[in-house]
Amino acid sequence: MEHYDENREPSPSRQKPRRRGGWFLSSLIGAIIGGIVVVTALPFLSNLNLLPNPPAEENQGSIQNGEDIVQKTVSVDVNTDITKAVNQVNEAVVGVVNIQQGESFWNESGQDAGTGSGVIYKKQGNKAFIITNHHVIQGAQQIEVSLYDGSRVPARALGSDELMDLAVIEIDAEHVTKIASYGDSDKLKVGEPVIAIGNPLGLQFSGSVTQGVVSGVNRVIPQDLNNDGSPDWQAEVIQTDAAINPGNSGGALINIDGRLIGINSMKIAQQEVEGIGLAIPINMARPVVDDLENYGEVRRPYLGVDALSLSEISGYHLKETLKLPKDVVNGVAVLNVAAGSPADKAGLKEYDVIVALDGEDIKDLVGLRKHLYIDKEIGDSMEVTFYRQGKKQTVTVKLSRESL
Repeated sequence: MEHYDENREPSPSRQKPRRRGGWFLSSLIGAIIGGIVVVTALPFLSNLNLLPNPPAEENQGSIQNGEDIVQKTVSVDVNTDITKAVNQVNEAVVGVVNIQQGESFWNESGQDAGTGSGVIYKKQGNKAFIITNHHVIQGAQQIEVSLYDGSRVPARALGSDELMDLAVIEIDAEHVTKIASYGDSDKLKVGEPVIAIGNPLGLQFSGSVTQGVVSGVNRVIPQDLNNDGSPDWQAEVIQTDAAINPGNSGGALINIDGRLIGINSMKIAQQEVEGIGLAIPINMARPVVDDLENYGEVRRPYLGVDALSLSEISGYHLKETLKLPKDVVNGVAVLNVAAGSPADKAGLKEYDVIVALDGEDIKDLVGLRKHLYIDKEIGDSMEVTFYRQGKKQTVTVKLSRESL
C-alpha cells in the first residue's frame, strides 16, 4: 500500500492536467471578454465611419428561416410604346359635364345631370374644338369641360347628331396645350393593340387608361332612336375588349402610335357579357364632325319620303294594298312624299315600294338611310327602282339638301 507524503513534490504526470485546464479556462474567459468589447464598441466604430457601409441600394433586413433577407430599393424608368402613346393624347382627353336645371331652391345654377368624356381635336384662333357623343350633352342647359389639370371651364355646343351619336363643343383656346392627331380607322386590323382613355364613372376617375385589342371591325349594331321597338339606324363600330364604362362615352380610342382612331360610344351591358366595348370609327366621324363644327348640323342628302320597312307590314296589305308579287319580301313602302322634294319631282308616289337604289337591293328602311347618307352626297343623282301596283319601274332622283 502506498503512503501519501504531503511534503512530496507532485510528479510531472499529475501536473499536465492542471496546465491544460488552466489554459482552456483562460482562453475561454479571454474570448468572452473580447466579444463583449467588440459588441460594445461596434456602435461607436460605426458612428466614426470606421466600418464599411453596405451598397446604397441594399438595406440589411431580418433573418428568416436561417437565411438573411436583404431589401432592395430600385428606381426604374418605365417607358414603353403604351406610355408613349398615352402621353401624346392624355392631356387632350377631357371631361364633359352636362348641367341641367335643378328643382331645388339651392340648385338655382343647375346640377350635374351626367358626365362623359371628350377629345380636343382642333385649336384655331382663340377657340378649341372638342368631339364628344350626342347622348353626353343631350338636354344640357349648360356644359362645362373638366381639363387635364382638374379645372372646369364653360363650353358651348356647336351642334350634335343623334344618328351618328356625335357632337362638337368649343372652349377658349387659352386653356388648351395639346390636341389629338387623327389616325386611319380603315387600316385597323383585328388583334391590333388599342388604348381607351376617358372618365369612367365620373370625374373622380378622370384620365383612366385601359388597354385591349381590336376585337372586330365594321360591326353593325341596330339603333332604336325613337324607342318604338324598331331599328332606325345601324351603327358601324369598332369592337374592342379595352374596358369602356359609363363616363367613357366620347373619350378617345387610340392606336399604339398615339393617334385617334375611334370615339368610345357604348358597351354591351348584359350580365353574361364581358369585354365588348364599341367605338365610332374616326374615318366615319370626321365628315360629321366637320359639318357640326361649320354648320351646326350634318348636311345629308334629302330624298323627301316617309317610309316603312316591308317586314313591318301585314301580309294582307302587302297583297291587297301594295299589290306586290309574292316573291317581293324586302324593300320600303312609301307612306308620304313631301311636296317639292326630290322624290316628288322624280314622280314617286304614296304606296310605291322601293326595292333598290343605284342597282343595290334595299332590304329595309335602315338600308335606304345608309345608302342615302353614307354613299351619296348633296347634288348626286340616284337611280330608284320601285314597284307601283305590282309593276316594276325605275326613275332618277336628283338629291338636294333638306330646306329648313
